[in-house]
Amino acid sequence: MQLALLARLVSVGRAVLGGLRGRLGALCWSLAPLSLPLPLSLPGWRDSPPRPEREQEWDEAPPTPTSVNYHFTRQCNYKCGFCFHTAKTSFVLPLEEAKRGLAMLKEAGMEKVNFSGGEPFLQDRGEFVGKLVQFCKQELELPSVSIVSNGSLIRKQWFEKYGEYLDILAISCDSFDEDVNVLIGRRQGKKNHVENLHKLRQWCREYAVAFKINSVINTFNVEEDMNEQIKALNPVRWKVFQCLLIEGENSGEDALREAEKFVISDEDFDRFLDRHKDVSCLVPESNQKMRDSYLILDEYMRFLNCRNGRKEPSKSILDVGVEAAIKFSGFDEKMFLRRGGKYVWSKADMKLDW
Repeated sequence: MQLALLARLVSVGRAVLGGLRGRLGALCWSLAPLSLPLPLSLPGWRDSPPRPEREQEWDEAPPTPTSVNYHFTRQCNYKCGFCFHTAKTSFVLPLEEAKRGLAMLKEAGMEKVNFSGGEPFLQDRGEFVGKLVQFCKQELELPSVSIVSNGSLIRKQWFEKYGEYLDILAISCDSFDEDVNVLIGRRQGKKNHVENLHKLRQWCREYAVAFKINSVINTFNVEEDMNEQIKALNPVRWKVFQCLLIEGENSGEDALREAEKFVISDEDFDRFLDRHKDVSCLVPESNQKMRDSYLILDEYMRFLNCRNGRKEPSKSILDVGVEAAIKFSGFDEKMFLRRGGKYVWSKADMKLDW
């Protein structure tokens, strides 16, 4: 008799608790558009909350974040006229929060992380990105850790401290003519960008870091012949991007840049590629490939969907988890693989003459 009464009380208690969960869940989601820092789930909940209107329906499992580009800062000491990740905020996550997010991404399947900006070496004179690089290689044991930088703030002491943990350093260089670099805005003070590029190339050799070059092809450099200089520098990859417009970043009323004058046609981009077809490390990136095939995290660790010509953010992975946030990313995993997004990206596997 007592056991039957106890079982009934437990059953009633469960029903009441379930009702409270449902009411609280509905309240949380009704307040979500207000961007209040409310938790959207509690341990043990199994009810699926209503989906936001702009989320696409997913009939299959969300993509795996194999390779992630983390733009942890928007601040930069250069003023490149075509920049499509501009300094709209000065926010940078606390180091431990950034580490927490990176650990979540590793758990979700991340194999490669690329730190970018803005200029990643601005924050704490490179110590912030150095600590993240060390954490990802030493603690998370990621196969590949890389950085994209303009190179102007990197010191040899940084390589001495963190070089062993970095697989690839990519330096942005759009021209081997300093006058063109000045026109583009890729310069600060009197420092020669091309001379600094060669110095960084040598440090990468000394500290066993794979060297990569990124170039944005635009109206100021589209006729340039870079064959000789690229072959002399011998990077593991030469990423060649077509100048891209992103509304709200480098185009439109609320943008910090006006990049329209830098834009080239598909035909002009193809002519540039054809002129450099004999460069074995050339990796072309058209606008279409760039929009769909990159997983981009902003300074709040939100995935940015660029498919509609804007950067539409998801909720932060720190708040809702990787699987929920990545549904907003617009990431085309097939395009990522088709463009060669997965390659030999660990320096331990590269056959290089250091």
